[in-house]
Amino acid sequence: MAGLFENSAPPDPVPPAGPGLFGPAEAAPAASYRVLARKYRPQRLADLIGQETMVRTLTNAFATGRVAHAFMLTGVRGVGKTSTARIIARALNCTGPDGTGGPTAEPCLVCPNCAAILAERHPDVVEMDAASRTGVDDVREIIEATRFRPLQARKKVFIIDEVHMLSRNAFNALLKTLEEPPPHVAFVFATTEVRKVPLTVLSRCQRFDLRRLGVAELAAHFARIAEEEAVAITKEALAVIARAADGSVRDGLSLLDQAIAQGGSGEGGPISADSVASMLGMADRESVFDLLEAVMAGKPAAALALSDAALARGTDAGLLLVDLAELLHNVSRIKAAPALAESAELPEAERTRGAALAQRLSVPVLGRAWQMVLKGIQEVEGAPDRRAAAEMVLIRLCHVAELPPPGELVRMLSGGQAAGGAVTGTAPPGPGGGPGGAMRASVGGPAMGAPIADPVAAAPPAMPESFRAVVGLAREAREALLAAQLLHHVHLVRFAPPVIEINPEPEAPRDLAARLGKLLQEATGTRWTIALAAEPGEPTLAEQERAEELARRDEASRHPLVSAILAAFPGAEIAAVRDVESGAPELEDAPAAEPPPDNEPPDNEAEEP
Repeated sequence: MAGLFENSAPPDPVPPAGPGLFGPAEAAPAASYRVLARKYRPQRLADLIGQETMVRTLTNAFATGRVAHAFMLTGVRGVGKTSTARIIARALNCTGPDGTGGPTAEPCLVCPNCAAILAERHPDVVEMDAASRTGVDDVREIIEATRFRPLQARKKVFIIDEVHMLSRNAFNALLKTLEEPPPHVAFVFATTEVRKVPLTVLSRCQRFDLRRLGVAELAAHFARIAEEEAVAITKEALAVIARAADGSVRDGLSLLDQAIAQGGSGEGGPISADSVASMLGMADRESVFDLLEAVMAGKPAAALALSDAALARGTDAGLLLVDLAELLHNVSRIKAAPALAESAELPEAERTRGAALAQRLSVPVLGRAWQMVLKGIQEVEGAPDRRAAAEMVLIRLCHVAELPPPGELVRMLSGGQAAGGAVTGTAPPGPGGGPGGAMRASVGGPAMGAPIADPVAAAPPAMPESFRAVVGLAREAREALLAAQLLHHVHLVRFAPPVIEINPEPEAPRDLAARLGKLLQEATGTRWTIALAAEPGEPTLAEQERAEELARRDEASRHPLVSAILAAFPGAEIAAVRDVESGAPELEDAPAAEPPPDNEPPDNEAEEP
């Protein structure tokens, strides 16, 4: 059990001052460098950035003496879960500079308890990594330790990191102690996968969800640290680091450490965004904007040149597409909510060039590009040549940039425009000055360059031949409500295009005739007259379909084979009758079958029609 609760190694021996036994003493080694993530670890609740709700709750709890005995800290990596756990341990055990203080939300950091916890060598503050100690025996050691009072602190604090890694038996062993702990014990759990923690454990803890930090918050925090470290770095470089940190303070400080070690742009200049992007293997932001503008303009040569330049600088092919996807997302957000263009959360490039792109590009175009880039990222990860896969994605994006979205294409076709008309509008000019492709004059026809009329586009729209065809037109025009009303609530009295006489049921809306006339005029180019008649007219189309279905079922039930099956299986019903299109003989052509004997199924019971 000693191995679990030993938090510190013996101190390094201090070299003697003055000359040694065998000559002059060697100079003491220089103090080792502390990385920024450890040097600027939060020491008090007030030092936690972006966690105002948790800080306010804990401060009020300590002020009123209503401190829980167990805490569950959740959140992504690097947002301060372990740091918060240690702050809680100090707050519970702080005695103040004079040694007479009690639990406080503002630990003094100088009393023996605070100093020992800061140095991670307090005997009553036990940290356990559940990722490596997952078994029930490890938890039993903790349970056994709760029986003994603290050695020097006010409370024993057990900090269990990545608690979701504990086994089910370990959780079960901990439940009873967690529900009724001794008064001198407190538990602080931390996890990145709170959904994997049993609800029985969560219900016994006070839960705090540490939120992911935004880019602006991280950039401002890193700027303060860079100022304290006397490091010259541009705001754009800090923004690149903040975006790469993905909400994690620790990850961002590690990247800032790496950027400082790499140095600036030369000759004592500040650390630039380009140098940070090169360090991370990312394309610089302006290059990504240039790339997006090139693919959206349908310029594959320019897009490939920009890709080659980015890859030559060391940018990974997959990260290039990831940056492109992130930019598409930001532009789509600005398109959906233009006020975001003034938000400090977005970098300056997004607020200027991104807003301009959002005005030019439609939501369907942005959505289609987003889907293609996402699919392209997967292709790059699985391709033998990542660069070739990325270039193919860019070429596809350029190819479809000027094509209409699927929804617009459907509207064009349903509106009577032929596909050839759409091609004609985007074809390059021919040698005679007219459009190229299908619009060029044919051999033996009119003079070169004279356009030829498209017979499909010149033909007048077809007139509906029946009232059922009118309902079909409503469905094709995506007028689902109108189609349903015509199907269920309209009795046809006379159909003589361009005149239709109908007798609507009381459930039909009053403007049905006007909507139907507008639909027919748009679909056929002819003005229609929709008259309301007093005659009862025909049954509704829905009633006709039900009658036809009943007739088909009745006809099928009289077939000898079906009759035999129904007789052999009492209670069986004909669910539906479908036309056979596979060339099999119709029911009336099938040979008659003798009814089977009682209690004996027919030989072909598996071949139900």
